[in-house]
Amino acid sequence: METGSGRVVLVGAPLGNVGDASTRLRDVLASADVVAAEDTRRLARLARDLDVTVAGRVVSYFEGNEERRTPDLVDALRGGAVVAVVTDGGMPSVSDPGYRLVRAALEAGFGVTAVPGPSAVTTALALSGLPSDRFVFEGFLPRSGSARRARLRELAAEPRTLVLFEAPHRIGDALADLVGAFGADRPAAICRELTKTYEEVRRGTLAELADRAAADPPRGEITLVVGGAPVIVAARPDDDELRAAVARREAGGVSRRDAITAVAEEYGLRKREVYALVHAP
Repeated sequence: METGSGRVVLVGAPLGNVGDASTRLRDVLASADVVAAEDTRRLARLARDLDVTVAGRVVSYFEGNEERRTPDLVDALRGGAVVAVVTDGGMPSVSDPGYRLVRAALEAGFGVTAVPGPSAVTTALALSGLPSDRFVFEGFLPRSGSARRARLRELAAEPRTLVLFEAPHRIGDALADLVGAFGADRPAAICRELTKTYEEVRRGTLAELADRAAADPPRGEITLVVGGAPVIVAARPDDDELRAAVARREAGGVSRRDAITAVAEEYGLRKREVYALVHAP
């Protein structure tokens, strides 16, 4: 329940091309009482490129001071301030500063809204050429090799497309570990410098991308998209076994419709085929 007029506005900033800035982004930067910026110099450059005057108080808000500065921003909310959060690019709180303030504002009863904008996650996913109907965003992998390899082993069987952020100086090691955990032939794409002058998308198998990265290391901001693990479909049982599989799920408390859907997905069948078997006279 909201208790005051103060509110947080998460501002989706351009990833690189200033032409992607929305009218609402301009309006919020110009009117917010406080602008919490991941990099105040980049904010100043963005405002200059947009011909916007930031009239409110500008404070730095990045990983190193986020925890310490959040209480001050909540105090500003109590005074009725509109606090805009802007990162170097993309949506705040998605692997960027903002999450702590969102939680603190909500717990204190203040509203949180967003000015939608560019996202490296969905942009890379769309450009990758890999399945995009279902995906998992994993953020940055652990920095240490042993921790990274352990996390990749946990993700190896994930059937959904995987989206990761990675630093240029670690991309070679990350790709080598991905080959080890996921196999050489898993399809993937390295998307770098999205919307910027030197935007590039490298597509291929993990092994091909690892070899190319070793010979020509990608530079700039990198989003890595990896195809999901192949789904192994069980052999189709006979009709009586299919009916029994649906019945077992129903006995466990699952609705008939959901039981039919689950059995159809397990065996790679059409739902109407399983439905017809279950409802056959």
